[in-house]
Amino acid sequence: MSAAFHPDWIVPDWPAPAGVRALVTTRSGGVSAGPYATLNLGSRVGDEPACVERNRAVLRACLPSEPRWMKQVHGTRVAGADAAAHDVEADAAVATRAGEVCAVLVADCMPVLLCDDAASVVAVAHAGWRGLSAGVVEAAVAAMRVPARRVLAWLGPAIGPRAYEVGGDVREAFAGGDAGAADAFAPLGGGKFLADLAALARRRLSSCGVGRVYGGGFCTASDPRFFSFRRDRITGRMAGLIWMER
Repeated sequence: MSAAFHPDWIVPDWPAPAGVRALVTTRSGGVSAGPYATLNLGSRVGDEPACVERNRAVLRACLPSEPRWMKQVHGTRVAGADAAAHDVEADAAVATRAGEVCAVLVADCMPVLLCDDAASVVAVAHAGWRGLSAGVVEAAVAAMRVPARRVLAWLGPAIGPRAYEVGGDVREAFAGGDAGAADAFAPLGGGKFLADLAALARRRLSSCGVGRVYGGGFCTASDPRFFSFRRDRITGRMAGLIWMER
């Protein structure tokens, strides 16, 4: 029997079918100290390895299996969530077997959780601006191998549109191939913009046929419950996870 989730963790409010479970951790519930306090799940951010292992054990007790921890590189590769090979370079994961846990680590980038309405496949994407503009969400949807009209998406905590200051290069990465994406950037002057990552993710999902999109209301930079690289620079990582019950 899995342990109960920590009360501060985020359980998505979306109409996923019975049998699909999803979760985003927060800073709460672990043993790390200092800028990593307390539930840092990232092994490459400078935290004590023993603390990370204990934190991952806390999370593992709530799950049907060990999550597939990937080496994220802001790309578009999608990995299978089987437990046989960890640390593969990828920024999305897909699972078609019950009990396999798809996971991404985040601290301002957006975890995009995906499932189909028949509970036959789940996926997750690590969607910062680089991966999002390169097509990581589209790659994850394609890897699910079901019609996009059957897919539901939930946008997890990420840096919000009042906090995410970017340069013109980021705006061009989106608007260069989709003029309508410019609406997701509010000009600040001096060549700077405030970017709405959730709006950009919704556009990308819509463009590949996913119309049922939920979430997107949590800002990691303004909410102290979350790790935020933009806010703190030295910080931990949270996990966005999705799986099908056995």
